[in-house]
Amino acid sequence: MVACSSTVTMQMPTIPEPRVEKIPVDVAVRIPEQFYNFVHTEDVLGKDKWTIELGNSNANFFSQLFDYMFDSVVILGPGDDARDYQFDALIEPSIEGFEFSIPSQTQAAAFSVWIRYRMNVFDSLGNRASSFTISAYGKSQKEGITGTDSLKRAAVLAMRDAA
Repeated sequence: MVACSSTVTMQMPTIPEPRVEKIPVDVAVRIPEQFYNFVHTEDVLGKDKWTIELGNSNANFFSQLFDYMFDSVVILGPGDDARDYQFDALIEPSIEGFEFSIPSQTQAAAFSVWIRYRMNVFDSLGNRASSFTISAYGKSQKEGITGTDSLKRAAVLAMRDAA
């Protein structure tokens, strides 16, 4: 039996501007290196190898979201020192879990993606103020021969669900 290999590289998804009032807080967002470079690799049913590259798109997506949510947002890179910035709260997202299903697993003509994010929130002194998970889900009907576009769409819908 010949194994198939599919690589899904996410583009920079966008979200429509939420219809919410901005929260009057100055926020710093620290995007960890592993968030920027998140790649999920999985052998499905021992024959199909899937590689899903989410990192950069997730980082840009959350940067965009926080910009819509808060009065002032500064994005800190992995090498930036938070002590060099003024803010009321620092948010650090991470991915705790990533799962997906393809039609050959479910006998349905759809791709599904589940992403579990962790949001760590720190005060301006660096003390952890909160930590919570956000579970997200996206589903897209199979289109095309490989299904990579459908899996991308399901991942984008999961990211939007998290937003």
